[in-house]
Amino acid sequence: MSIEKTIPYKIYLREADMPKQWYNLRADMQKKPAPLLNPQTHAPATLDDLTPVFCRELAEQELNTTDAYIDIPEDVRKFYMMYRPSPLVRAYCLEQALGTPAHIYYKFEGNNTSGSHKLNSAIAQAYYAKKEGLKGVTTETGAGQWGTALSMACSYFGLDCQVYMVKCSYEQKPFRREVMRTYGASVTPSPSNTTEVGRRILEAHPGTTGSLGCAISEAVEVAVKKDGYRYVLGSVLNQVLLHQSIIGLETKTALDQYGIKPDIIIGCAGGGSNLGGLIAPFMGEKLRGEADYRFIAVEPASCPSLTRGKYAYDFCDTGMVCPLAKMYTLGCDFIPSANHAGGLRYHGMSSTLSELYDQGLMEATSVEQTHVFEAATQFARIEGILPAPESSHAIRVAIDEALKCKETGEAKTIVFGLTGTGYFDMVAYEKYNNGEMSDYIPTDAELEASFAKLPKI
Repeated sequence: MSIEKTIPYKIYLREADMPKQWYNLRADMQKKPAPLLNPQTHAPATLDDLTPVFCRELAEQELNTTDAYIDIPEDVRKFYMMYRPSPLVRAYCLEQALGTPAHIYYKFEGNNTSGSHKLNSAIAQAYYAKKEGLKGVTTETGAGQWGTALSMACSYFGLDCQVYMVKCSYEQKPFRREVMRTYGASVTPSPSNTTEVGRRILEAHPGTTGSLGCAISEAVEVAVKKDGYRYVLGSVLNQVLLHQSIIGLETKTALDQYGIKPDIIIGCAGGGSNLGGLIAPFMGEKLRGEADYRFIAVEPASCPSLTRGKYAYDFCDTGMVCPLAKMYTLGCDFIPSANHAGGLRYHGMSSTLSELYDQGLMEATSVEQTHVFEAATQFARIEGILPAPESSHAIRVAIDEALKCKETGEAKTIVFGLTGTGYFDMVAYEKYNNGEMSDYIPTDAELEASFAKLPKI
C-alpha cells in the first residue's frame, strides 16, 4: 500500500485557531446527568455544599448545565500556548504496517513536560485557586500523570501542592514521583497514617496497595481542614471534562480544515477526562442531530466500571466524605489489583459519560493489559512514540477496528486519543518485555460483594 501525500503527517493549527472557549457538553444533553448529592442529606449538592471543597468558580462550572461555551481565562490560554495547539497525526506508517484501508488519526497530548493531557485542566484549576487567593491545593494521583501536571501548574502560579499518590504507583513509579517533587509538590503514598480516613482504611484493609478512592478521601480531608486550601481532581468531574474539551475542539478544527469526517472516535476511559474531552464537540453534533459518529470507550479489564459496573449513586471516594454521584461504578470500596500497570484505576465513571452510555450514545469495551502492551509495543516500533499504558488501551482498539476494515475492505476514518507518553512507565514495559506481566479480571463474586455495599438511594 503506497502512502498518500494529500494529507500531511501532522496537522498543526495556528495559535490563532486555538479555542478561546471551552465547550460544555451538558448544555446540549436533553437528559442531563443526575446531580451530585450531599453525602449527609442526600439532597442535590448546592454551590454552598461544594465551595468548602472546591474553588468557587470551579464549583460553579461543576453545576453549570446550561452554558454551552465558557471563556478560557487569558492567563490559562497564554499557558496553553506553550504546548498547544497539539498535533493531530495521520498514522500513515501504522496504516501501511496493518495493510488496512482505514485512515487512522491520533491527537497527541504528550508534547509537554508532564507528558499527558492532564495539564489542560491542571493549569485551569491552579489558575482559579490563585485567583481566589488560596495558599495551595490538595489532590490524588494514580499512575502519576495528574500529580505531575498539577505540580507543574502550581509551581507556575506559586501555590503549594500536596499529592496523595496511590501506594502501589508510588512504589512502582519513583521517577514520576520525583518529577512532582522537583516541581515543589509533597507526595504521600496513600492510604497513609497522616489522615484520619487513611488510618481507618489501613485498619480495615491492612497491607492494602491503595486506590484512587482512598487517595481522594485523604486529599479532601486535608483540604477541608487546612485554612487556605481546596481540593482539585484530575478526572471524573464535569469541570474537568469542560477543560479537556480543548482536545476535541482542536481535533475537530483540524479535521474540518481538510474536510475529514471521522467514522469512529476512540478514547481510553478511567474517570473520563480524556475521553470526555476528545468526544465533546462531536457528541454535541450527534445530540443536536447534525452528524453521527461511533464512539468507543476503552477501559481495563481489571477495572471495568462501564462494562461490568452498576449504574447507581455511589460515593466518589472510599472514605465516603465526598458527594455522591450517579455513575457506572464498581463500588467505592473496590481496589484494583496491584498487578494493574497503568492508571484508569478509578472505581467509577464520569456522570456525564455514564449518562451518555446509558442512553446508548456511545459504546464501551474492556481489554486485558497484556493485549494493551502488545499494542503499545507495536505502536512504538511503527509510529516512533512510546505511549502511556492508558493511551495504549485506545491504541489496542484502534488497531482492532482498523483490522476489521481490512477484512471488509471499508476505508473508515478512525480517530483516537494518544493521551501521553510512557517514559515513566518503564517498570511495566520491563515486566511485559520479560514475559512477567499477567492479566487479572475481577470475578463476578468479587464485584457482587462490592455492589452489595452501594448506598441505598
